[in-house]
Amino acid sequence: MRPPHVRRSASGPARAGYRVAVHPGAWWLWSLSLGTAATRTTNPLLLALLVTASAYVVATHRSAAPWSRSYSAFARLAVAVLLARLLFAVALGSPIPGTHTLFTLPEVPLPHWAQGIRLGGKVTAEAVVFAAYDGLKLATLLICVGAANALASPARLLKSLPGALYEMGVAVVVALTFAPHLIADVQRLRAARRLRGRPDRGVRGLLQVGLPVLEGALERSVALAAAMESRGYGRTAEVPAPVRRTTAALTLGGLLGVCAGTYGLLTADGGTYGLVVLLAGAAAALAGLRLGGRRSLRTRYRPDPWDLRAWLVSGSGAAVAALLTLASARDPEALHPGVVPLVAPTLPLWPAAAVLFALLPAFAVPRDPGPRKPS
Repeated sequence: MRPPHVRRSASGPARAGYRVAVHPGAWWLWSLSLGTAATRTTNPLLLALLVTASAYVVATHRSAAPWSRSYSAFARLAVAVLLARLLFAVALGSPIPGTHTLFTLPEVPLPHWAQGIRLGGKVTAEAVVFAAYDGLKLATLLICVGAANALASPARLLKSLPGALYEMGVAVVVALTFAPHLIADVQRLRAARRLRGRPDRGVRGLLQVGLPVLEGALERSVALAAAMESRGYGRTAEVPAPVRRTTAALTLGGLLGVCAGTYGLLTADGGTYGLVVLLAGAAAALAGLRLGGRRSLRTRYRPDPWDLRAWLVSGSGAAVAALLTLASARDPEALHPGVVPLVAPTLPLWPAAAVLFALLPAFAVPRDPGPRKPS
């Protein structure tokens, strides 16, 4: 008789108190869909609503793993990008005309070959607001990508990749896994230096902290390489030459078709053929990846199922992206507040209600508790 904390899963043998988590690809589709929605608007109220929705879902569903702490790092990077965009607009000027002068900086004269560029001069409210809208859109996109990094396990995402992308996936997952260890090493060494009364800031502190961090990263890399080699990583199967050529032709042709179809959809004249070329290119690329997977000899142990929860998570993000794309086409003034003349942004009701679909995973998808304690 097995203990009450052990449950038998349909995809494998019994696992102690473990419930299958949401597929990591669903979290990435959800986050990328929110990022797509952020690119369709410059309304700061809608962008703030997207950031709030992603932050709430991350706060309720991220685990205690080291890679789940990357959301705050992406948030700080987003703030830095926003401030850099404002700084460039103030220092280098902006092509946006304006009549509301905030202040005037000393202007540096430039040679004739630098026409169109200025350093200093008048800083108008219109230019600052335009730069803030543009920087906030990019910052929201970075925060949405950070939500995917905080919610989706890199190791489980690697397990779900096609066999043709396995080597590239290993490299990406190793890089994403080592990044939190580097941050933890920096924090640990800085705390140790503070306890010893030594400086941990400035150029001297950075050099004395950076050297042990790099040494530890090198040791972990060598140990990981030896462990991967002993487990047979990098081993490939023999594939006939016609299959290799067919795989390369399908993959390359499919990617070119995806690029051509996307360009056709973005242009006014290519709307008739863009979707057809895009779908044909995507089908050819998927077929190439399928054939390329024959080189991989690995097997999948307890593959992550794409269940109803995964459809719910990815579908909620796709709904936000589709509805905001529709809103940007039907009511562009509401999603792109005017800068010249300068007007205050308003919150459009039905696009704001569409953004609320991003909160659906926080309430409809149960949090993954991880291993439970024996009862």
